[in-house]
Amino acid sequence: MAQSALTHTTPAKRGEREEKCAAAGHEAKNLGATVILAGDVGGTKCNLALFTEKSGKLTPVFSHRFASKEFAQFDLIIKEFARLAAPHIGGQKIRAAGFGIAGPVINGQVRATNLPWIVEAAHLKNEVKVAHIELMNDLGAWGHSLQHLAPEDFCVLNAGKPEPGGTRALLAAGTGLGEAILVWNKGRYYVVPSEGGHSDFAPHSEQQIELLRFMRRRYPQVSWELILSGRGFRTIHEFLAPNIKHAAFEDPDADPAPEITRNGLNKSCRTCSDTLDLWTAIYGAEAGNLALKVLALGGVYVAGGIAVKILEKIKDGAFSAAFKDKWHFEGLLSNIPVSVVLNETAPLLGAAYEALAALGK
Repeated sequence: MAQSALTHTTPAKRGEREEKCAAAGHEAKNLGATVILAGDVGGTKCNLALFTEKSGKLTPVFSHRFASKEFAQFDLIIKEFARLAAPHIGGQKIRAAGFGIAGPVINGQVRATNLPWIVEAAHLKNEVKVAHIELMNDLGAWGHSLQHLAPEDFCVLNAGKPEPGGTRALLAAGTGLGEAILVWNKGRYYVVPSEGGHSDFAPHSEQQIELLRFMRRRYPQVSWELILSGRGFRTIHEFLAPNIKHAAFEDPDADPAPEITRNGLNKSCRTCSDTLDLWTAIYGAEAGNLALKVLALGGVYVAGGIAVKILEKIKDGAFSAAFKDKWHFEGLLSNIPVSVVLNETAPLLGAAYEALAALGK
């Protein structure tokens, strides 16, 4: 795999700088190279970046993170980014743009799943004056990045025995739950998007059956995403101990997931620890389900922000045990490679490379 142009976000680095440039001398105005705009658009945050291309390799020039819900539409983020990025590209023209967006892409249009946005490729071409716009599902952007990441961008949970050219499965829990399939064709992997995160949750134990009953009293449909996302932590906590509250529960605008996962990791709260255990087991079970459905002999990749934040829990064996616990198919699943993607900026890289491919490079 080629060395990633972007450095993955470790817990120590996270939140330090939202705006960054590549090393001095890499500005597009000095290189005179092809400029690519890329975006990773989620329900919580929207990351945009500029890349320059040389000999088929992309190098980051400038990036900035925006809070998605502070903008009424995606176009306004693009305009603000263009203003901030102008000094870094001089008079260079953006040749192509790629955006990974949380939502299904249908006929060049995306209705964002967790935002009141409709993003249209034709409209963006006029707004950003770029001839080539590639819209893809957010998991598509993750998927397109895999072949461009370095070995250190992965945490291997199970080395397995990968089949060359075998189908791959990708799932990512964050604000929502995304799932995708990667199929090998003509010397490369192509991403097949899905909305599998919105399919019905299937409980695996007596406790999970009770969790389903608990959630059915709240929701008309209990999907995997309602559990395997940030909001799922509070739901499970309330299921396990409805009378135990934490500070974040009192603020309607606060996200209790960080407090619950932090308490669970340091074991300062038994209910939080149990919440993390149950959430991780359900995540592993659904990863195993996806592996069976697509026969992912090429490997399963776990992406998204949550896995990186609770990596020590993901590594402790509970995820892998639930992944393999499929009765007659335990042996098959034991041979499937499973890795966590550590590089949280990977979707930007994947979207940028798809935009570059639109130019025939």
